[in-house]
Amino acid sequence: MSSALAGVDAYRVEVEADIASGLPGFRTVGLAEGAVRESQERVKAAIKNAGFDFPNRRITVNLAPADTRKEGSAFDLPMALGIMAASDQIKRDRLKEYLIMGELALDGRIKAIKGALSSALLARRERFSAVLLPRDNAAEAAVIGEGPTIYGVESLGEVVEFLHGLRPLTAVRGDPGEVLRNAGHYPVDFSEVRGQEQAKRALEVAAAGGHNALMIGPPGSGKTMLAKRLPTILPDLTFEEAIETTKVHSAMGLLDGQALVTTRPFRAPHHTISDAGLIGGGPMPRPGEVSLAHHGVLFLDELPEFRKNVLEVLRQPLEDGRITISRVMGSLTFPAHVMLVAAMNPCPCGFFTDPQHECACTPMMVQRYRSRISGPLLDRIDIHVEVPGVKYRELAERQRAESSATIRQRVGDARQLQLQRLAGHRLYCNAQMGAAELEQYCRIDGAGERLLELAINRLGLSARAYARILKVARTIADLEGGGPIAATHISEAIQYRSLDRAVA
Repeated sequence: MSSALAGVDAYRVEVEADIASGLPGFRTVGLAEGAVRESQERVKAAIKNAGFDFPNRRITVNLAPADTRKEGSAFDLPMALGIMAASDQIKRDRLKEYLIMGELALDGRIKAIKGALSSALLARRERFSAVLLPRDNAAEAAVIGEGPTIYGVESLGEVVEFLHGLRPLTAVRGDPGEVLRNAGHYPVDFSEVRGQEQAKRALEVAAAGGHNALMIGPPGSGKTMLAKRLPTILPDLTFEEAIETTKVHSAMGLLDGQALVTTRPFRAPHHTISDAGLIGGGPMPRPGEVSLAHHGVLFLDELPEFRKNVLEVLRQPLEDGRITISRVMGSLTFPAHVMLVAAMNPCPCGFFTDPQHECACTPMMVQRYRSRISGPLLDRIDIHVEVPGVKYRELAERQRAESSATIRQRVGDARQLQLQRLAGHRLYCNAQMGAAELEQYCRIDGAGERLLELAINRLGLSARAYARILKVARTIADLEGGGPIAATHISEAIQYRSLDRAVA
């Protein structure tokens, strides 16, 4: 019994081996992709070099279900054990108790694989007694806590001795609570940012409500610096969020020996990225940058420089929190609950709003530059904030600004209010509210209604922008204790729609 990945989730694969009379040969069936077909040579060399006999007969290995494509090198170990069981070199009676995975080196060593966490979750779901997998992946699989016993193995010979009862294996145990308690440390902090109080306030509001944000400012004003520090003020990952995030990174082989992703991901793809690289894709679809930023921050610097078709594919994941990729063989869904944070210059030369530099762009050039970002995508970004150049006095200021820990405390308190309010709707933050929740929780008084009506008529805001303003206003009220939405909250929320104003 082994497993394969479909997206970021694992499904069971039965590895069957048959040895028959006839011309010697080795054939793998069951829609095996390149890496699986190449495993024939690895398996043959590993069995011989580990001191066992490789049958010089006609061998057929089937990977069931046979109508699903399978890729990767994790079938090496179960294929080798299947062949050895079929040739009566190992006992078969215990094989069905275990879920087995591992890539074989030519000398019989067992190398790390991708997707070990998803496989361990499958083993728990299907009630396997134990999981045999490479030692390098054992800590990652053990973070699931209660469930099957996790054994990390180093060589084919070690596995054979264990199956024969000649060698005990030490179970690997993990304590996810302890891992999370020792986590949450970031190398950067908001106290390092000089000035930019309005931008920091906007990012605090964005973090408190899970809102997408866009920063507009001249080169060198600190947009990237602010974005890199946004994860430090987000609430700590819960165990469920950490597991979901780790599954994506494990499927891509990006854990680097880490058992669990314990800090909010921060992904910053270059503007030359393709749409498949951003949201995922390929013949056997893999997660893209959006899914790798699941439960974290996706930062798009120089937003207008991204190709338009790449930006447009973001519309569905920003709305739904997931990505569905359809192929002839079927559809796969990847998780994509991200905070989108983007940065851009106000104009092609970058100095449209900078009093220290003269802008060489005409209003038409500025309008054309900003039109590279479509209206529907801008509507999905709740907060637009100006980030002006920093003055010398602010740069030279010796007093440290507020730390990330202080801001994170306020953000956490606001998130708790939202969790209590939205508990019956299975929502986690204000940004996820729909029309029904807006009607129920975002009522405003007469002064707020008049202010919002004036802004909508003056700026020509869409219905989606109207909903975004209400959500942001609700978050601002939550940061002040969770009372009713007042006109001051509406006023601040309207300020965060700077790109809805016409270029002068």
